[in-house]
Amino acid sequence: MIFKVQLNVVPRAGLLDPQGKTAENGLHSKGFKGFSDVRIGKNIAFTLEAANEDEAKKLVEDACKTLLYNPVMESYHFELMEG
Repeated sequence: MIFKVQLNVVPRAGLLDPQGKTAENGLHSKGFKGFSDVRIGKNIAFTLEAANEDEAKKLVEDACKTLLYNPVMESYHFELMEG
């Protein structure tokens, strides 16, 4: 089976996010009110071949833990879509 994966990696809650803070301040200075706790991370998109959805989830989890995120500073979540 072929899966499309959308992986989102963001700074852990409670850690300083200078890019997010800069964006938040910029939004406020441009008149956009109501924005808070802006966090800027990264989106990683890829295609994955696996036998089934469970195997695909395990492969993505293993890739994240091995290479794609820093567990000290970041958290992640992902979506799998067949296709």
